[in-house]
Order: sequence, then structure tokens, then C-alpha cells
Amino acid sequence: MSGFVEGIYVASRAGARAERVGEARALVGRGLEGDRYAEGAGHWSRFGRSCEVTLVEAEDLEAMEREAGVRVMGGEHRRNVVLRGLGLDGVRRKKFRIGEAVFEYQKPCSICRYVERLTEPGMTEALKGRGGICARVVEEGEIREGDPVSVM
Repeated sequence: MSGFVEGIYVASRAGARAERVGEARALVGRGLEGDRYAEGAGHWSRFGRSCEVTLVEAEDLEAMEREAGVRVMGGEHRRNVVLRGLGLDGVRRKKFRIGEAVFEYQKPCSICRYVERLTEPGMTEALKGRGGICARVVEEGEIREGDPVSVM
């Protein structure tokens, strides 16, 4: 199984717009450098319930826009990494490489109303069942748009 990185997004603080970046450094035990959760400044950080890195399938985002009419292709999904060509079910309980970094599956991403308050009505419902996964960084390194993703 393999796919590639279609987009990388970071938000500098809780509630900040997720900005698309061409590359990011994955940091062991923290997440993506410059992202709110790597800095301990995410909305869920204060509750101790944050994910280091969040990933979502591009195909799911396209389906969400088509079926629910919500805008997600500009980072409104609030996930860090958008993958194409790799079903995230295939990485459950596994490690996978993106560029120079190695990640390990943690759990499905939680879906909450907070994302809807930051974006638009219908976002919470649209993300149900397609909200992506949480992963932890086990080997740090650079990840870039276009990098291959391979399950180890």
C-alpha cells in the first residue's frame, strides 16, 4: 500500500486558520513544527487530549464537499496532512513513513462541534466517519507535499 502527501497544514494557535505549507518538520513526541499541538497551544491541549499529527484522505474531503456542501479543500478540515491514494484503514495499528519521518497510528480523530464553530454549519456532521486519524511521530524528519507514504 502506498499513497502520497497532497497537502500539509499547520495552525499556529488554537482557533487560528490552518495554513497550507509545502513542508514541515515532524518532531518526536510533539507533532509538526509550528503547529498548535506541537507548541502545546491547541484547543484540546489544555485537556490533555491532543493528537501529535492528524491525517485525512483527500478522497474523503472531496466526498464531503460533494455530498455535504461544506468547504474543506482549503484547510477547513483542521487536519495536518492530506493523503491521496492510501486508505487510512490500512495503517491501523501500524507504522508508516512519510518522507523522512516515521509515524505510528494512534486512534481515529475525534469529531467535535469546536471545528464547526471555526468553520461552517454542517462540518461536524460531514466529518463523521471520515475525520481521519491521529498519529504519533516515532522518527523525526522533513515531510513535503508530493512525498510518498508507505506502510511499514
